[in-house]
Amino acid sequence: MLSSLMNFLRACWVPSSDNIVHSGSDSAGRHEGLLWYKDIGQHMNGEFSMAVVQANNLLEDQSQIESGSLSFLDSGPYGTFIGVYDGHGGPEASNYVYDNLFQHLKRFTSEQQSMSTDVIKKAFQATEEGFISLVTKQWQMKPQIAAVGSCCLVGVICDGTLYIANLGDSRAVLGRLVGSTEEVLAVQLSAEHNVSIESVRREMHSLHPDDSHIVVLKHNVWRVKGLLQVSRSIGDVYLKKPEFNREPLYAKFRLREPFTRPILSCEPSISVFELQPHDQFIIFASDGLWEHISNQQAVDLIRSHPHNGSAKRLVKFAMLEAAKKREMRYSDLKDIDRGIRRHFHDDITVIVVFLDSNLVSRASSVRGPTTSLRGCGVILPTKSLARCTTPTELNTIS
Repeated sequence: MLSSLMNFLRACWVPSSDNIVHSGSDSAGRHEGLLWYKDIGQHMNGEFSMAVVQANNLLEDQSQIESGSLSFLDSGPYGTFIGVYDGHGGPEASNYVYDNLFQHLKRFTSEQQSMSTDVIKKAFQATEEGFISLVTKQWQMKPQIAAVGSCCLVGVICDGTLYIANLGDSRAVLGRLVGSTEEVLAVQLSAEHNVSIESVRREMHSLHPDDSHIVVLKHNVWRVKGLLQVSRSIGDVYLKKPEFNREPLYAKFRLREPFTRPILSCEPSISVFELQPHDQFIIFASDGLWEHISNQQAVDLIRSHPHNGSAKRLVKFAMLEAAKKREMRYSDLKDIDRGIRRHFHDDITVIVVFLDSNLVSRASSVRGPTTSLRGCGVILPTKSLARCTTPTELNTIS
């Protein structure tokens, strides 16, 4: 049966290598089929590794690492910003978050002249309001944009403090050295908002006590109103503003019962941690990774290998597990092109941020290497109708 399936798929796809322009510049990252990766780079607080594998026809994951000034002021503060944006329903929301969230954060940091949870909350809210404005402008010509949304995981390292903010089900996991045992323990830093988690279902029922169908078990999967697994996001305006839950939106997105208050929230869960010398690294990843590997497995994999190529190693482990679940070879999975690949695994984004305690403890007024890098999907030929995401990186010593 598997042989028949593979023969069918081979008849459907064009080999990935025929569709991809391979990047030869290591500073901008490299491509290997549908996999893009930056094996090693420098940020203000240490090193980082980054990788993205595309499964959807258009990449719905977006990601970035920004290291240097966290404001528009010469005086700083300085630090490192990490963002993983896992889109759903299309790429528009995650692209919008990439284009705007960090800029909003810099604006509010400039106004307050420091980093804080309030700055991060304001940046998330401004990004949400901006995307709603975009949906409002495009609604008549492109109504389905109201059903596009994005999870949003952010980390900010500034003045020895780590801020973690999350909407949806991406995850940040810390690798922490324990005592003199040399064991590195996995510590989950982010709170997730997926109704597969019982506590999240209880939260939804408490917020909507008059709606017995706020969370529905559909095809053995818990979903908000039978539609989405996440309870918080940027976008998904059709579940936040009733004026967008009507024609010409597709019928499958329209609710039978009218609603008067938002069903989904855009308020992030934010945690603040004082980084310690035994904190080794942080893994930021979309749920496409965590579907195939546990927190401790991921930490062990990073711990047992050199820093170089860490993110790519995690992505390849997840792909190998996805292949095993379908009783197929990893080499066969790699040959399946985007779009069809989504039947086997999701888009996967991983950023591993290594922490050098000597650099982490520096004051936020101290400048370091400036880095700006965006995760990238398939680079298509210029004749293709599908737009691409081009990575850019700037490395200069200030």
